[in-house]
Amino acid sequence: MSEDATFEDGAEAPLNLGALDAGDLEVISTLVQDAVFPITEMRWRKAERRFALLLNRFRWEDEDTARRRGRDFERVQSLLAFDNVLKVASQGLDRGDKDIVLSLLSVTFEPGEDGDGTVLLTLAGDGAIRLEVEALEAVLKDVTRPYIAPSHHAPEHDG
Repeated sequence: MSEDATFEDGAEAPLNLGALDAGDLEVISTLVQDAVFPITEMRWRKAERRFALLLNRFRWEDEDTARRRGRDFERVQSLLAFDNVLKVASQGLDRGDKDIVLSLLSVTFEPGEDGDGTVLLTLAGDGAIRLEVEALEAVLKDVTRPYIAPSHHAPEHDG
């Protein structure tokens, strides 16, 4: 006798998402919440107008299934990149300390006029990265296979 397939039985595929507006970016922000990355894994290629981060992303899309099935939580390395970047500024970051590991809390877009605006990457510990963009164009792409989260726990938040 055969059973109906469930959503959880489907093959998992790496994420490859784009964002062209604030609503799209909100989805990406949810997926990168609590991602961690060494400060050395940030790049701004001014000539290409591209800013990118190589993140170790908690797999929020798998968290509920992992809890129900009693299996380990996972992280995956992901590229978060923004195009059309005109200017990059940061606050609360010591760029000279190459051993710092940062934690990403959220990514938001504040639209300006004519499609331009500001992307704000809020970091734990009062740090932030601000990108002035001519137009919002972001991509989140998993670049490795998932691995067991070193903490073996899902990130927790107060409130």
